[in-house]
Amino acid sequence: MYDTSNPYKWRYYKSVDYPFGQWTLTDATLTPDNKYLAYTSIQPKVCLAPTDPNDVGDPYTLDLSNNGGRPRHGRFLSRHGSFGIWSIRFSGDGRELVAGTNAHSIVVYDVESRRTVLEILGHDEDVNAVCFGDVSSPHILYSGSDDTTLKVWDRRSMGDNREAGAFVGHTEGLTYIDSKGDGRYVLSNGKDQSMKLWDLRMVMTTARFAQIDTHLYTTNFDYRWGGYDEDDYAPHPHDNSLVTFRGHKVLRTLIRCHFSPPNSTNSRYVYSGSEDGKVYVYNMDATLAGKVDVFAATKDTRPSDGTVRFHRFHGRDPESHPSSWRTCVRDASWHPNAPVIAGKLARILAFVLWISAK
Repeated sequence: MYDTSNPYKWRYYKSVDYPFGQWTLTDATLTPDNKYLAYTSIQPKVCLAPTDPNDVGDPYTLDLSNNGGRPRHGRFLSRHGSFGIWSIRFSGDGRELVAGTNAHSIVVYDVESRRTVLEILGHDEDVNAVCFGDVSSPHILYSGSDDTTLKVWDRRSMGDNREAGAFVGHTEGLTYIDSKGDGRYVLSNGKDQSMKLWDLRMVMTTARFAQIDTHLYTTNFDYRWGGYDEDDYAPHPHDNSLVTFRGHKVLRTLIRCHFSPPNSTNSRYVYSGSEDGKVYVYNMDATLAGKVDVFAATKDTRPSDGTVRFHRFHGRDPESHPSSWRTCVRDASWHPNAPVIAGKLARILAFVLWISAK
């Protein structure tokens, strides 16, 4: 953890562990009051650590598999009926967590009572991203999945366990979603190399969505290897998005996208990390507002003495082939008040500060 009260000079002050992690930490999110950090791995348990530098105790453990003994379903459940978490987010009041899992489910967990209050088996594939739709209400949920759909859930009408509506338009799986927090707009990144803006007022009804076979419009592209063949891309015939943004590369990892901060920019931009080592900033009309070239600035800045584990691209080892050095920006975060963007570089786990152009 870092003290970023001075956005131009971060001060490290604390580290916390995930004692039962599997392969990687998949997500982390702060409570709305910034007092706790929740983080998880490909496990059903969420760690909750205080951000207070003087609190050096072990993190709390929240077991999201605590669902009252109900049987679980899903292709990727372990023999213990468990699952892994890809994404977590807090509700606007900090009382609940929503999680997306590799069991194709969305889980809502009450932090105070330490129990799961809702589990939705709502997708055909992994749920890579989840969020609440409105900072002032916990009722509307969004979920984005490898089944190419972005679904809307209204907890006030879950009697039939069906979505309240759906957004259709991505032709490959979704890697991330971000709500503007106003109960209206939501943003998504997809493995079809596009980012899309959606308006809740234009959501597809459940009845209409049931008539569409989404499997007809995807190639099931594996984003982890190779490049995306643009010849395979065709606009979705039932696309109900407002705007489509193209130019960045959603490859190698689950690359994330966001609205720019409301206080300093009035959320008039959207931005995304990219496999080519840049952060792309777009105007709302899908024109490019600017790029931050992280690759150019970080090239040859990492040690090559074996202390850093490099990712092998196209079968070449950067330690023996320096020209094959690559930087993939998995995520970026725009400071709420200062003109600074912090980027997370996939594989090498480095954080870099950048002064934004806008």
